Amino acid sequence: MSTIAQNLQGVETRIASACQAAGRDPASVRLLAVSKTFGAPEVRLAHAAGQRAFGENYIQEGVDKIQALQDLALEWHCIGPVQSNKTRLVAAHFDWVHSIDRFKTAERLSAQRPPSLPPLQVCIQVNLDGGENKSGVAPDQALALAEAVAVLPHLQLRGIMTIPEPGDEETTRAVHAQAHALWLRLKSTGLQLDTLSMGMSSDLDVAVSEGSTMVRIGTAIFGQR
Repeated sequence: MSTIAQNLQGVETRIASACQAAGRDPASVRLLAVSKTFGAPEVRLAHAAGQRAFGENYIQEGVDKIQALQDLALEWHCIGPVQSNKTRLVAAHFDWVHSIDRFKTAERLSAQRPPSLPPLQVCIQVNLDGGENKSGVAPDQALALAEAVAVLPHLQLRGIMTIPEPGDEETTRAVHAQAHALWLRLKSTGLQLDTLSMGMSSDLDVAVSEGSTMVRIGTAIFGQR
């Protein structure tokens, strides 16, 4: 068994344990393997171990891997910022985008999604703790953006994504709890949401306990960058 396969097994055990502690079904949490800065060979090893969904922060790097791994049935998630000059690449190659924080970006992705592909699955990125150097719409603007994105053609709004600022467990838990509460409020308006994308290698357990449905794990699977 490869190191990546062993690491994946360990992460899946962490998810199952966190779900058990929270009284949740482990099947309610999806694992997204964040493969940024790692190459196609590492992704192949993860695929061989059963992993199918992969996240990329850097668009051109991600597209290069997508093209190199076309022989595998993989699901590709863009989890980094999407600049206007990269929307066409994202629309043509990725299956998901977690980082929508402006209507203009969503509008371009909608217009540039090839009609031969299924709708692009998207999440609104929300900046809950006010990090100055972090992307994301303010919580009080999330509903308006979500409602606008939800009616665009060729996109399917799935939920929200958050990235807490580094902090202690109590602070991180509070941000995750706010994200879960916001997600529930958005759902209460009639938006059909099923995805709360939050939690990374360092805070996976806390994120699951606060309601995450998709954790984005890189270091714990592929190692230090």
